[in-house]
Amino acid sequence: MFTGIVTAVGRISEMSQGEGSLRLAIAPLAGHIALESACSGDSVAVAGVCLTMLDPGDAGFEADVSAETLAATTMGDRQVGDRVNLELAVRAGDRLGGHLVSGHVDAAVTVTSRRPIDDSERFEFELPERHARLVSRKGSVCIDGVSLTVNDVTSERFSVCIIPHTLAATTLGELYEGDRANLEVDMIARYLERLIEGRSP
Repeated sequence: MFTGIVTAVGRISEMSQGEGSLRLAIAPLAGHIALESACSGDSVAVAGVCLTMLDPGDAGFEADVSAETLAATTMGDRQVGDRVNLELAVRAGDRLGGHLVSGHVDAAVTVTSRRPIDDSERFEFELPERHARLVSRKGSVCIDGVSLTVNDVTSERFSVCIIPHTLAATTLGELYEGDRANLEVDMIARYLERLIEGRSP
């Protein structure tokens, strides 16, 4: 479980292909991620994708990306040198500064526009039809591991406004029109939809 509050940015230093899978080596660059207290098997959100940390140390850590995750997220688009948002799993007693995030990406979505608003940036993303009812105005979404508030939403698009701190402290400032990002909808909406679907007529 995560909060969508990015604590560090890392860089993919190595990539190696397996049989339908991918192994990443990630070196932290900026911010703080407590690798000295991490163990192999711990969960870590990498660009919003929950992965299992392997061999954490001063130089970083490794993580395997399954074929299913490669198909459902932007992880298959990544290249050596790419920067990624990082967050370790939340511990009991930690501050919940964002919202509850599972790291289970619902879709890879495309940036349809980006424009400045005062000192912030307004991003608009496509909204897949199957997820349209799960995104609401002033509700929460997670984009590449960052907890954000939805400003506006239609059946085909949603927008978020990103403040200068978030642009500087995460990789969202590197997104432009046509780029893809990982979307996780609010998990409460996801469960409510499932409960409603299961109701008897």
